[in-house]
Amino acid sequence: MVQTSATPNTTERKARLEVLTLSTIGFTLMFAVWLMFGVLGIPIRKEFGLTDVQLSWLSAVAILNGSLWRLLAGILTDRYGGRVVFTVMLLFTAIPAYLVSQASSYQALLLYAFLVGFAGNAFSVGIAWNAAWFPREQQGFALGVFGAGNVGASVTKFIGPAIIASVPAAGYLGGLVPGGWRFVPFLYAVLLVLMAVAMWLFTPRTDRKPGQGRPFLEMLRPLGNVRVWRFSLYYVVVFGAYVALSAWLPKYYVDVFGLPLYQAALLTALFIFPASLLRPVGGYFSDRYGARRVMYWTFGTMLLATWLLSMPDGHIVLYLPSRIEPDGMREVMHYTMTVWPFTLLVFLVGVAMGIGKAAVYKHIPEYFPKDVGAVGGLVGMLGALGGFFLPPLFAYAQAWTGLPQMTFVVLFILTAISAIWMHLTVIAMLNKAAPHLKGKIEHHPEGH
Repeated sequence: MVQTSATPNTTERKARLEVLTLSTIGFTLMFAVWLMFGVLGIPIRKEFGLTDVQLSWLSAVAILNGSLWRLLAGILTDRYGGRVVFTVMLLFTAIPAYLVSQASSYQALLLYAFLVGFAGNAFSVGIAWNAAWFPREQQGFALGVFGAGNVGASVTKFIGPAIIASVPAAGYLGGLVPGGWRFVPFLYAVLLVLMAVAMWLFTPRTDRKPGQGRPFLEMLRPLGNVRVWRFSLYYVVVFGAYVALSAWLPKYYVDVFGLPLYQAALLTALFIFPASLLRPVGGYFSDRYGARRVMYWTFGTMLLATWLLSMPDGHIVLYLPSRIEPDGMREVMHYTMTVWPFTLLVFLVGVAMGIGKAAVYKHIPEYFPKDVGAVGGLVGMLGALGGFFLPPLFAYAQAWTGLPQMTFVVLFILTAISAIWMHLTVIAMLNKAAPHLKGKIEHHPEGH
């Protein structure tokens, strides 16, 4: 009898592990494909003779298309199951990935970059799929493990230059396999097809579909809840800003500290890795201590770090009597941010973002257990759109003031707004839960 009751539990655990493992590997690959133009852009610019503006649009349109369909992808996952949706998405993305390797003009490359950006929508699929398979007390950790696939942002940074240098420009098999930078998207196209086959063969045949049979409009109803939009703002801070800084930091290191590009890329990786790999830690903390408490830690760390990073180099000038200072002025509190303190603070921002990303998504199945696809899709969509809009905002703020530190002023303000909104919401919830304590700070014993 004991053996019989244990069998379903063992089967259930095996199925969960299959879903989590395959979805995480698939998402890592899709994330690498989504952001591959960050590295491929240099040889592409050289071959096509592009300006910096033209080059920037390749990454921008890919990021945009990787954001737009997250809501729909999440809803479809709840309705039809992650196994079907993820497999189809992998196969579809393989087509434009291959076409990128064959592009012969900038216009064609821009179109294929937009289409291959569809890979970014895989995040919503994996979130809804794993939430359907894992119990509430394990969802934070499971979603954090899956979200660690964000580390795919670094995959092309590490393998791309080596592949480009080692594969001959003429390619192989008489050019059937392209060479140079074109080999990277070709390789990704092959890997996407193989991943789709593995996804279909090695995940549970009987999938979970919490939205099956529900009307489409009913699945959209939770999006009218202001809480969903608050979670979306949180995700702009911890994910949209992560995507933006991943693209912006190499330029910052080069322009502000005068580092060569390869050093700037390596130091940027010190931000990317904790911001990606610590998601499981954030999920574990959220399961154990509560997602809202973890968000307080996240916002507090980011506010402190971005405040220090936003301070411009300079000093304070005191005007003193000439009997004390012959020229009447004294310079005090000299402040200069050198590269290593800067890197340490950016690393802390990455740690906070990695933990905070998991905490945001821990909220969703708790408040919307039947609508993880729709709510998670909208939150992911708006967060990813933040990654599209923040770099131009950084650039305009810097152009307006002439200070490169305005990048972190923008992040400080955005984080402060999110933290204040969250805290006011918590206070309102506490007042509603215990109205008799509203306005009372100290306890006065009876008869005192």
